[in-house]
Amino acid sequence: MENVQAALWVVMLLVALALLFDFMNGFHDAANSIATVVSTGVLKPGQAVLFAAFFNFIAIFIFHLSVAATVGKGIVQPGVVDTHVVFGALVGAITWNVITWYYGIPSSSSHALIGGIVGAVIAKAGAGALVSAGILKTVAFIFVSPLLGFTLGSVMMVLVAWICRRARPSRVDKWFRRLQLVSAGAYSLGHGGNDAQKTIGIIWMMLIATGYVAASDKSPPTWTIVSCYIAIGAGTMFGGWRIVKTMGQRITKLKPVGGFCAETGGAMTLFLATSLGIPVSTTHTITGAIVGVGSTQRASAVRWGVAGNIVWAWVLTIPASAFVAAIAYWVSLQIF
Repeated sequence: MENVQAALWVVMLLVALALLFDFMNGFHDAANSIATVVSTGVLKPGQAVLFAAFFNFIAIFIFHLSVAATVGKGIVQPGVVDTHVVFGALVGAITWNVITWYYGIPSSSSHALIGGIVGAVIAKAGAGALVSAGILKTVAFIFVSPLLGFTLGSVMMVLVAWICRRARPSRVDKWFRRLQLVSAGAYSLGHGGNDAQKTIGIIWMMLIATGYVAASDKSPPTWTIVSCYIAIGAGTMFGGWRIVKTMGQRITKLKPVGGFCAETGGAMTLFLATSLGIPVSTTHTITGAIVGVGSTQRASAVRWGVAGNIVWAWVLTIPASAFVAAIAYWVSLQIF
């Protein structure tokens, strides 16, 4: 009985740690949803975070749990995951999130979590314990999601410019201040739908590994789903203002029409990825879309030095979080 209680205590601790990661994910990635509406003056920061958090949560009613299934069952071979692996993965991801938040770098919480899982699993059982198909499609979308965001954002901007070519600039600005609320809502919906499911997936993975849920179950417990959506929405409500400044002002200056196009292109990318069950980076996606919108005006409209620093953070995210996760895995073996 004592061992069972100890195991339950560890599981409860890890669930709390996972929800902390989910909260930080919303906190860290709040800028992805609201940077454009804040920087264009459509909403005040306080209004924007409440708006984004609402759409983060209602994504629970829109999307199937395809991404959660990929994270929970499609990245690591059955039987490899244990509480030490989950602990290492979460500590690696949280550590990288804190570092990048502190320096105002819009890195990917999603890939920090994937990197954490990879690092902890390799520390335990080697690279052979990973499911190559799940890892490869996740890594591929490190490049695909910003490119798709870039393409859709720039195409939207060109299309809108052609449609509104005869309208007065003041009238266009007025229209798109209203339309940007629609695009920001859609992007926040995609953000909640893709990102909350990653935490659902890792909790599901742990519950299967510890025997609290059967591996044959087609979906995780309802409490897991609800708590993860609440956690990411709460994190978004507290916001990440350091990153808002980078996303909304330092990459390129945006007007409401540009914000609408970037958010719409980003939302389309997230909806596609979530429907395919691919855990993508909302940060990569919106950054690509913002750069795409800026580049349609002129190349000099984009601060390529800032964008380059962000790309370096993307490249380092998985190996850095994997390294920390491996250390955390070994430490956890001495703790519980």
